[in-house]
Amino acid sequence: MWSFPSFAQKSSEIGIFGGCSFYLGDLNPAGFFKFLRPAGGVIYRYNINNRFSARLNALVGSVEAFDNRSSSAFQQERNLNFKSPIDELSGQFEFNFFEYEINNPKESFSPYIFGGFGFFRMNPQGEVNGQWVELQPLHTEGQGTQFNSNAPYHLIQPAIPFGIGIKVSLFKKVCLSVEWGMRRTFTGYLDDVNGVYPNASQLAAQQGPNAAMALAMSNRSNLSSSSLAGTERGNDKDDWYSFAGIIISFHPKNLVNQCFSYF
Repeated sequence: MWSFPSFAQKSSEIGIFGGCSFYLGDLNPAGFFKFLRPAGGVIYRYNINNRFSARLNALVGSVEAFDNRSSSAFQQERNLNFKSPIDELSGQFEFNFFEYEINNPKESFSPYIFGGFGFFRMNPQGEVNGQWVELQPLHTEGQGTQFNSNAPYHLIQPAIPFGIGIKVSLFKKVCLSVEWGMRRTFTGYLDDVNGVYPNASQLAAQQGPNAAMALAMSNRSNLSSSSLAGTERGNDKDDWYSFAGIIISFHPKNLVNQCFSYF
């Protein structure tokens, strides 16, 4: 006999996300859950049936990493650092492995997977002498010079979110979700590091009054900029970032009824 899921009535949920964020890239090539930062946001989930849901996320977090905390000799010598806010707006689809409905005690638990598409805003900054400086305007890899004809990278970028989670009903009116999602980006400059060291004289000429700061943030090593020009600064690969945490969500109707029950 074939078994088909019983399609529940369509419903909506609103919720709050709280957790952490981190990134993978040149300054943190393989350290999952390293350099964690707090993250939060709000979600709207539309339950199409008890297997499929569509979701909108508005999440905020930040990422950071430091070469001088790495065991890699190359990173120790490069000596770069960065931090950046991450503001994400994305849409996703969820698939529940078990039939799930927030108000149904017989369908109160399910692992799930999700995937979708979104955009995020970044703004990498580097620290020197206790001061955090925005890096994109400094063109630290010589973007826009004769040495590097590439245009400066954009601070708003697309991303593909995907991940796994577990959801369970609490008190028959509340959904508690625990999830971990990765974001595949299409830029290697989330950390402002991706290519090679620039030609120092061309970078200085381009930056004018900001030349000293641009050169200082481009090369934080003990080697001369002239000797490094054209050598590896980054790995020329796209960066990733991640959100992990807990979502507490309600049916809007349940939330309103709960509020009015106190009066």
